[in-house]
Amino acid sequence: MALLTLGINHRTAPLALRERVAFTPEQLPVAFEGLRSFAEVDEAAILSTCNRTELYLSAPPSQAPAVLDWLADYHGMATSDLEDAFYQHRDEDTVRHLMRVACGLDSMVMGEPQIFGQLKDAYATAQKHDATGPTLSRLFEHSFSVAKRVRTDTSIGENPVSVAYAAVSMARHIFPNLRRNPALLIGAGRTVDLLAQHLRQAGAPELIVANRTLERAEEVAERHGGRGILLSDIPAYLPSVDIVIASTASQLPVLGKGAVERALKSRKHRPYFMVDLAVPRDIEPEVSQLDDVYLYTVDDLRQVVEENVRSRKGAAQEAERLIEDGAEEFLYQLRALDAVATLKQFRQEAEQLRDREVARAIKALHNGGDPETLLRSLARGVTNKLLHEPTAQVRRATADGRTEVTDWLRELFSLEDRSEEPADPPDVSTDPSPGSAGQGAKRPSHSHDNAGSE
Repeated sequence: MALLTLGINHRTAPLALRERVAFTPEQLPVAFEGLRSFAEVDEAAILSTCNRTELYLSAPPSQAPAVLDWLADYHGMATSDLEDAFYQHRDEDTVRHLMRVACGLDSMVMGEPQIFGQLKDAYATAQKHDATGPTLSRLFEHSFSVAKRVRTDTSIGENPVSVAYAAVSMARHIFPNLRRNPALLIGAGRTVDLLAQHLRQAGAPELIVANRTLERAEEVAERHGGRGILLSDIPAYLPSVDIVIASTASQLPVLGKGAVERALKSRKHRPYFMVDLAVPRDIEPEVSQLDDVYLYTVDDLRQVVEENVRSRKGAAQEAERLIEDGAEEFLYQLRALDAVATLKQFRQEAEQLRDREVARAIKALHNGGDPETLLRSLARGVTNKLLHEPTAQVRRATADGRTEVTDWLRELFSLEDRSEEPADPPDVSTDPSPGSAGQGAKRPSHSHDNAGSE
């Protein structure tokens, strides 16, 4: 097993750094080609969200520095800009980490369910680009199974709290009664869909969903009784809303300072509550400098997040136990698969040796050789050749002090330990004298050591 994870997340890096290493869907095909160019990177998957960018690789740990250099170069950065923020996990730690991510235990909002879907999308994308193989496929599928078990068997998923929920909760600090505050949602992905749901439940009177494609905007908006518009229509609707929350995959801001300034002129000091959940950011940071605008980023939701962590501490502990069980189960299966591959190779080589010896014996038989002699020779030849290399290796190992090899040999072939048994008695001869009646008689001992014995 050679598993490697390289990552950066909300705990190790600020938003400004995270958005520099984020991947857009359009960048992934080229990124996978770059990763596959490494001779020792057999499989790869890329997870890129607002809170993390992680590379999951089937590769030895020795590849970590080269992959980190590649990542920095891909995003036009110096490797030194990333070294302090990046973490890596190897083998068993990669297994546990991926399962924690899938369960939401490594998320900013503990237990949030969106990461599960994002991880499934990342895996599907890697499959689409032929970047995965048997190792990562088994790992991702097993991690999804463990995550479902955690959701079912613990309360980590009860009353699910997400970044979207946290954003709506923060809106109440500005507008105590959301029933009087229309909202504009920029984007049409899962997060925006969840935002619309929470805002409707909080009583928002109007929802406007803006997206690059009108069809997708209308699809999300109609589910929640809202209206869909194009991104280009935002300036026309901006003055009439109080809440603006953005979450797109755009590489450039979709809402600039100038558009907000123009909208403010007609609002008569009515405040804006804005949240930018995107990485890279959708709302220009300079917007926060404007009066009557309260602009928050995903990193500003920490207070809500910390309250969430405290409330779910017990469920998290139970989830960690299930993850540990799931990791052990996966590692056991992986070791069993490794054994199957080794045993298959061992059997193939033994069968090839057998076939060579049989072919040699058949040739000798056709040349008039004695069948019984050839049969004995065949059995002896197969036995000697099959045991030659293991015998040499055991001798070499024991000479080097690795005496445990002989214990493994006894266990593998179920050899009885005869070291404590007495030596076999000498052959008993048959006395042909008439008094013996043809039975073997013990010869009297003349040893003084046995004098007086019965």
